[in-house]
Amino acid sequence: MKPIPHSIFPEFVVEDQRCRHDALMSAVNRVLQSGLFILGEEGRAFEREYAESLGGGYVVGVASGTDAIELLLRALDIGIGDGVVVPTLAPSAVAAAVRRAGVRLVLCDVEQETLTLCSQAVRECLKCNPDIKAVLAVHLYGHPCDWQSLQNICEEHGVELIEDASQAHGSFWEQKRIGTLGKASVWSFYPTKNLGALGDAGAIWTSEVVLAETLRCLREYGWRQRHVSETFGINSRLDEIQAAILRVKLPSLVEQVKRRRELASLYLRYLSGVQLPSVRENCAHAFHQFVIRAVHRNALKEHLRVRGVPSMALYPVALHQQPAFQCAGYFPVAEKAVEEVLSLPLHPYLTEVALKAVCEAVGEFYS
Repeated sequence: MKPIPHSIFPEFVVEDQRCRHDALMSAVNRVLQSGLFILGEEGRAFEREYAESLGGGYVVGVASGTDAIELLLRALDIGIGDGVVVPTLAPSAVAAAVRRAGVRLVLCDVEQETLTLCSQAVRECLKCNPDIKAVLAVHLYGHPCDWQSLQNICEEHGVELIEDASQAHGSFWEQKRIGTLGKASVWSFYPTKNLGALGDAGAIWTSEVVLAETLRCLREYGWRQRHVSETFGINSRLDEIQAAILRVKLPSLVEQVKRRRELASLYLRYLSGVQLPSVRENCAHAFHQFVIRAVHRNALKEHLRVRGVPSMALYPVALHQQPAFQCAGYFPVAEKAVEEVLSLPLHPYLTEVALKAVCEAVGEFYS
């Protein structure tokens, strides 16, 4: 059994950079020639252009998706003594950001089918925790959460519902763009995201101008007037080079997500022996990750490695199982999922030849 040539699996960020080399270099040179590296025209232009791509509202660029969560919670006056619901199957960055805002982390189980936040589990959390002020709905892997159910529950209990759209660039919920379903959303532009910078970068979208102004104040030391801190802010600014790079990449986002969906449909056609991802009715999955659930996941992962196929378990440990965030509770769906989930190669530069090679390697393992 010969390994599959690794050359048919181009690394996403490297290939993306190579294909856009001239445009990216032109954008970087434009910033260098301007002499403005923080909060200049590139950042303002990206904020306008990203807001336009989402259909309106206001975008505030920050240094990372993690910072975006902390700053949004603080701008909503959610802090010490308050609780925020977070799915236990999520990146540790989400939990770290909530804790950094001084907020109590309330972990919650996920749905069986989509692995996004379980609305019934959220309802139980709200009944048992009167200090909860917000629910952070993570659109995991690019699949939209059950937004309407979550919104109904949050309205009943008078708590904020916030979108974490960091993995969902290009997703839709009933014809509405993910990230614009509520009052505010947070975004990461980490290099591997559907819309990625070439370093850390993030943003917050909001429909409210006053909230946007508060966020701009908080991201720069609490300044409204330079050198005068009106409130306790931090240093979290989207730098000009990353903003310029994101401006290069933004116009092709729709086509790149379309290509991800096309490749995902081929996986759904050719894969066997594993549980395939499902898509909620009236939703459009952005397929930031193509995540299967596999019996003997670790053995399959090793088999794929030997065959030359890259794969990754996202996420191998739930938040409640991690030393920093351990808590008591009942999380059966998440605990089973972390033993089974495996991300297969999926990005706009993946060829159908490579995709079929992945499917064949998976089939070999289960045959």
